[in-house]
Amino acid sequence: MSIQGLGGALGDYLGSSLAAPMNALSLKPVSSGWLASLFHTMVPTGYSKLQEERLAMVDLAAKPEAAESPPHHQNGYRHLDRASRSSVTLSDCGDGGYSETEPMLAERRPSGDGEGEDGEDEDEGDEERGSMTDGHNMPKESPLAMALQILVPFLLAGFGTVSAGMVLDVVQHWGAFQYITEIFILVPALLGLKGNLEMTLASRLSTAVNVGKMDSPIEKWNLIIGNLALKQVQATVVGFLAAVAAVVLGWIPEGKFQMSHAVLLCSSSVATAFIASLLQGIIMVGVIVGSKKTGVNPDNVATPIAASFGDLITLAILAWISQGLYKCLDSYPYVSSLVCAFFMCLTPLWIVISSKHPASRTLLYSGWEPVITAMVISSIGGLILDKTVSDPNLAGIVVYTPVINGIGGNLVAIQSSRISTHLHFHCAPGEVPEEAKGCYYPCRTFFGTGANHRSAQVLLLLVIPGHLIFLYTIHLMKSGHTTLTPIFMSVYLAAAMLQVLLLLCISDWMVHSMWRSGKDPDSFSIPYLTALGDLLGTALLALSFHFLWVIGDQDSDVGD
Repeated sequence: MSIQGLGGALGDYLGSSLAAPMNALSLKPVSSGWLASLFHTMVPTGYSKLQEERLAMVDLAAKPEAAESPPHHQNGYRHLDRASRSSVTLSDCGDGGYSETEPMLAERRPSGDGEGEDGEDEDEGDEERGSMTDGHNMPKESPLAMALQILVPFLLAGFGTVSAGMVLDVVQHWGAFQYITEIFILVPALLGLKGNLEMTLASRLSTAVNVGKMDSPIEKWNLIIGNLALKQVQATVVGFLAAVAAVVLGWIPEGKFQMSHAVLLCSSSVATAFIASLLQGIIMVGVIVGSKKTGVNPDNVATPIAASFGDLITLAILAWISQGLYKCLDSYPYVSSLVCAFFMCLTPLWIVISSKHPASRTLLYSGWEPVITAMVISSIGGLILDKTVSDPNLAGIVVYTPVINGIGGNLVAIQSSRISTHLHFHCAPGEVPEEAKGCYYPCRTFFGTGANHRSAQVLLLLVIPGHLIFLYTIHLMKSGHTTLTPIFMSVYLAAAMLQVLLLLCISDWMVHSMWRSGKDPDSFSIPYLTALGDLLGTALLALSFHFLWVIGDQDSDVGD
């Protein structure tokens, strides 16, 4: 039974079962059509039909008579082609020139593969089929359907960042954080791993689902295993480099260096990055596979859910490991070195596994630039946080930093993933839509003629209501060191709006620029965008607290 049929049947059942008791009370019965329409709104018809046709096309691909399919099956041509190409095994090494954007757009490759009249006929057929199926493959979503799909994961991600902020507000008074303040420099870099790794994984797999690369079970698990192994390699290396950056950034202004503290930072960072990345990666795969089965567009839900509890998990693991190693620093100083060495020694194993799949093997060599650059950008934000927390008059910034950084990163990741999916469907690598050609101007992001300006509007409209909910939650939990005065809320919301506005504009420009240069935005754009979100959020929040202190809103009594 289809998703839409199931929704309609459930709506009819609930409507009829509610009608009898309401008639007895002389009340107007609830129309079953309203409930059915709600299910239809939450799961757009296009995505449900798209999933059903993919399954049907995979079955047809196994039958010899599928070669002469009737005309009404022509809309599934692309899915048949993808299913027939999904025969790569885990041990298939592929060629060295593999590009991640190629298998997703094989039907749009240049016609050099075919020659003569047959090639021309095939090209003409591809153009005809492309014109018939472009609108079908990318069904239009109403703003209401888009908002409903985004809202629940957005709120979950927001409450996750609120929880992380409350945890950070508590652990800042622990011994490890008091005596080794460079741990604060690690916080944005490690929390940013969800943007560098988890959200990038979510965006890649979401695009793979939408273009049909996960219809075959073999190819699906090859993609999943290869990407998870790649993510563990990146998490270990980035965790080590983040610790090195924290040591350097902490040493430059103070001019002093302690080897025991440096080893503790390295072991804490590597262990936290490894464990948190593994847990979040498993959760992310479950979300992607579940979205595919239910017909929900994974671009709308995967990236926010990737960050829903990522901040909380990462920060809790970092605090627990750092405090434990700090207690062992005097009596068992070798423990930190052993922990770091253990996780670093696992790296070759993950390299071997990730190199078995062509896509992950390509990123194993070419995917380091955005991840490492994003880590450096986030570390600069961590340095700002470290210096701000050191001022007792600005202690309230701690609880709000994960919130503003996380919300901005979540929203821009959704937009980046949607733009990337649209480009994979409609444009060959190196080519961009007409509206994206020429010089960029900010109004194009929100009021242009492209396919994603409505999503930018919806995401921007979610900023103020979302932050109000999260601010009120922090207030109810008696956390933080700042009372929610009207002037504080106005300055905070202005900083949050400016952050998201800048990030959405940068996202529109960056994703199209990367696609024009032949890079896959799923792997390159989100690390940069979430790192910029961390830097902008921390900087704007620090400026806001300084401004509030200067004008006299000097309140630091709540939560002490």
